Amino acid sequence: MLQRYYSKKELAQAAGVTRMTFYNYLRREEPMLSQLGVDRGQRLLPPRAVEYLCEKYAIDLTSLP
Repeated sequence: MLQRYYSKKELAQAAGVTRMTFYNYLRREEPMLSQLGVDRGQRLLPPRAVEYLCEKYAIDLTSLP
């Protein structure tokens, strides 16, 4: 289980996509992210939301420093 919050920029980097592409992912997932307590303008994503996105989009966080 994750312990920290991640920025959208970090997750985009780990996914290997641009920030704009990652924002498109987030827009598609807005209803679920809202249920996980994420507001649209939130800069840092909570661990539960990060886990959901990593599972959904096969994002490997081990590539991050």
